[in-house]
Amino acid sequence: MPRGASAKREREYEELKQDFKHEGRYKGREEEVAARIVNKQRRELGETKAAKAKDRAGRSPDRGLAIADYEQLTVPEIAGELDELGRDELRQIRRFEEHHKGRKGVLEAVDRKLKAA
Repeated sequence: MPRGASAKREREYEELKQDFKHEGRYKGREEEVAARIVNKQRRELGETKAAKAKDRAGRSPDRGLAIADYEQLTVPEIAGELDELGRDELRQIRRFEEHHKGRKGVLEAVDRKLKAA
């Protein structure tokens, strides 16, 4: 695990490593696989040094969207937030989703809201 990882990620790494040893999976590579899994999660959730620096510099891709912490939300969570948005904000969410994640569920939910508005 890289230095600077949160205590939660450290704990998760140790649990995965122990689980792999106990189950006999990835013999001799338990640490490597556990680290890869945890690092992937850190990258996806913006917990890496690069992602934090980007956010501090104001270049985070979801900065300025009407829904806070948009990139870390699931489709149902985003769909629940759409009721409170206006037409311009819905269009902004749609454009962002098309260019970044392209989740079909979010795009359909935004389109339904735009037609209803």
